[in-house]
Amino acid sequence: MAKDKGKGGKKHDAVDAPPAGRSRLRGKYDEEVRPAVAEKFGITNRMAQPTIEKVTINVNMGRHLDGTKIPPNIKETVLSTLTTISGQKPIVLKAKKSVSNFKVREGYETAALVTLRRDHMWHFLDRLMHLATPRIKDFRGVSRKAFDRQGNYSMGLNEQGVFPEINMAEATFTHGMNINISFANSNPELSQFVLETLGMPFTKPDQKN
Repeated sequence: MAKDKGKGGKKHDAVDAPPAGRSRLRGKYDEEVRPAVAEKFGITNRMAQPTIEKVTINVNMGRHLDGTKIPPNIKETVLSTLTTISGQKPIVLKAKKSVSNFKVREGYETAALVTLRRDHMWHFLDRLMHLATPRIKDFRGVSRKAFDRQGNYSMGLNEQGVFPEINMAEATFTHGMNINISFANSNPELSQFVLETLGMPFTKPDQKN
């Protein structure tokens, strides 16, 4: 992880610096998606148009618990993956309550999470849509049925290697992740239109998913 020295020789993590330049996808949203939403749905007020608020990436580590702790190599791989693909430091979540069926006790570390907004979010979505998903084995598109009533979209990836910036030769194990795209002022139809116009590779309308 890149570090630089500030005044007094103190080191600072550079991982949280915003990606350089405005995201191409953000530009497309402003220049193409907004006018298309206004024309198709009649929503001309920009404040009332559907917007992407944040993207949350979550990796469940609870199933790897060894006693009371997650093995160091598991934890380090997951945190490294999330840092590399998001440009931000993830946080480690602890169980809020015990679940005996899953051998989880309150206070145990169970997952790693990173929440992206603004530039980080747009740059990540661009890579997800145009670089990562096409690398999925036997890829035929992402599901059109994974929207909730508020228009938020959820999808899962089976392995971190679909992101070209991840070197699987250095990974100690393979893990998946859940990605949630949160919308404001939206519903399933609006959110699907926004994502599809941006370039999300959904399955074809007549294809089962």
